[in-house]
Amino acid sequence: MRVVSVGECMVELSGAGQGLWRQAFAGDTFNTAWYLRALMPAKARVDYLTCVGQDAISSAMLDFISGAGIGTECITRHPTRAPGLYMIDLKDGERSFTYWRDSSAARCLADDPEHLARCFQDADLVYFSGITLAILTPERREVLLSAMEAAPAKVAFDSNMRLRLWSGTDEMRDWIMKGAAVADIALPSFDEEAQYFGDATPRATAERYQEAGVEEILVKNGGDDMLARTPEGEWIDLPCGERIRPVDTTGAGDSFNGVYLSARLEGASMADAVARGHATASRVIQHPGALIPRDAL
Repeated sequence: MRVVSVGECMVELSGAGQGLWRQAFAGDTFNTAWYLRALMPAKARVDYLTCVGQDAISSAMLDFISGAGIGTECITRHPTRAPGLYMIDLKDGERSFTYWRDSSAARCLADDPEHLARCFQDADLVYFSGITLAILTPERREVLLSAMEAAPAKVAFDSNMRLRLWSGTDEMRDWIMKGAAVADIALPSFDEEAQYFGDATPRATAERYQEAGVEEILVKNGGDDMLARTPEGEWIDLPCGERIRPVDTTGAGDSFNGVYLSARLEGASMADAVARGHATASRVIQHPGALIPRDAL
């Protein structure tokens, strides 16, 4: 079994008190890859596809990724660019972010179509997000989507909408649905879909993804019951479980996606995969940061 997650890993700075900052590495699709690697069998492969620089922080990032057991063979290195960076402000368990990513090396991850094809050719699953699309130029978005459409692997997509990364709502909506059109599995969040697409219900969200050609759809619902459409066409309401007061919500959705996808790859039902995902996400929000100790999983 081999999974390739595609996107941007960034340098994370979080407050450590007394004017000091703590450095880490994180990013939506990287976080999901980290949880996939933590939970999938040892013989399975999880690779990350991005672009980093030639600088020391890029080398440290590569060491961190490989140290987590995630393959780096699909990571290219740009001669002049460096990783993006963000700083975190935490209040009542919720985070806000300030980003520096305009010249991020990850914006060049789809510059080489042949490289993408090689990385995808023997994958069982390719995972990407709306953020993956947002950081690329329109031409490179087309290259990436074409490579995934041509790949024999199944494709999973989390719309993960960040309007500040797009020129406007219309552009974002257009490309989100283009991303959905190459996906076999969609993991949208109802609050975002309602805000930007005007969906009145989770069913409206799911039906829009179904019309785009997605076979397996799970509409996450901010702690409330989720709506699933199985690959066989069955509609299921899935309970999300007990609400937990968070310490830090960072990485909750990313960890849920990683657990859900690993469970589905192992043959679990959608209901069982959701239950596992919720249990892990509930533990993640009790720890600071996106990546919790593996012995806490």
